[in-house]
Amino acid sequence: MLLLVDAGNTRIKWAVVDSAHAQTPGTWHASGSVARIDVAPLVQAWRDFKIDRILLSNVAGAAMRDELEKIVVRLTGIKPIAMEWFASVAALAGIRNQYLNPAQLGSDRFAAVIGAHALFPDRHLVVATCGTATTIDAVNAEGVFVGGMILPGLGLMASSLAKNTAQLPEVALHANAAQPFADHTDAAIVSGCLAAQAGAIERAVVAHANAHPNDEVCCILAGGAADLIAPQLSIACQRIDNLVLIGLHTVAIHTLPTC
Repeated sequence: MLLLVDAGNTRIKWAVVDSAHAQTPGTWHASGSVARIDVAPLVQAWRDFKIDRILLSNVAGAAMRDELEKIVVRLTGIKPIAMEWFASVAALAGIRNQYLNPAQLGSDRFAAVIGAHALFPDRHLVVATCGTATTIDAVNAEGVFVGGMILPGLGLMASSLAKNTAQLPEVALHANAAQPFADHTDAAIVSGCLAAQAGAIERAVVAHANAHPNDEVCCILAGGAADLIAPQLSIACQRIDNLVLIGLHTVAIHTLPTC
């Protein structure tokens, strides 16, 4: 079996692929997630699977990489398991990376666009992942990763207002901005942050569409804050969960025996 791991800034997500699902990205034998600060349960979660390969994306830093390596050692005992740390390269799994330094592109962003292109081949895509940070990336129908944007995520935007202004409260972002012009401060902060997120995504879609005037651009929305942002968009979008894991699965199909 193949274990896929997406170590992000907030959560660690995982999926196990068996022979029945080996060639279908996004279809898994089992999956789950834990908070970044509580990775210990992963040992128990993975113990019952006959894992012989692991493909991991980590954007949570060196300490998280060390923690995951220790977990794998505990998991394997005397039987070694092949681990591969996924990293961005110039070309892989149907995507050509046009970053000036391809390795500088975050592994989660690269995996996400690989996954999106696998799900929606031959389409011009804008892939917006709304997490701790919001990343908005453009891929053309030929699989060329054009580039992208990075901005603070929804929670970071609200927190920065609370920390850097004397009289603005920190608000819970589960609130719904029903009206663009709020009549109290908490709602005004939520409305402004949601508008900023939605506006950046819509602007990216317009820019990508301008580059391909005769073709439709498909907007893909992923990440923990996607359900809050989606209702604020004036454009159609496809909501996809676990896009990084889908991308890792796609990479595995192209490059590794999966079971």
